[in-house]
Amino acid sequence: MTSNRDTWRSYEEVAVYLLDQIASKLDLDHVEDKQKVIGKRSGTLWEIDGKGVKVGDEGFVIIECRRYTTSKQKQEQVAGLAYRIIDTGADGAIVVSPLGLQEGAAKVAEAENIRTVHMDQNSTRTDYMFRFLNEAFVGVSDTAQVTDTVTIEIIREPGTEAG
Repeated sequence: MTSNRDTWRSYEEVAVYLLDQIASKLDLDHVEDKQKVIGKRSGTLWEIDGKGVKVGDEGFVIIECRRYTTSKQKQEQVAGLAYRIIDTGADGAIVVSPLGLQEGAAKVAEAENIRTVHMDQNSTRTDYMFRFLNEAFVGVSDTAQVTDTVTIEIIREPGTEAG
């Protein structure tokens, strides 16, 4: 049985993997896994779901995955992320969510360089649907059963016996 914690972890891992696949479209060199980043102002450690490293190692963006399936991200949640951007010295953030942002949250996101990626709540590395700006990315897998038959014919030269 899959626990809720496993579902969240899987959502984060899939998001980081898929964002890394389209890093160049996000003006990033690559995307790294979950890690801790030190706050430059507060001195506290912030655990981030992923880190988007900019081209030429010229800064980074925080990747935040929020698999909320019943409500959009609220203003307070995005404002908390905005503070992490300020505290860590990040250049911005990317929020990955199935439902997007509420109106007030969208205003905060625009003011603080927080971009939104919509990713289906049940996405996997092979079966996914996510949208960024005006582009949609879809992955679909299927299984196929393949069978093969081999026929062997033994031909003996005249005068030889099976032995």
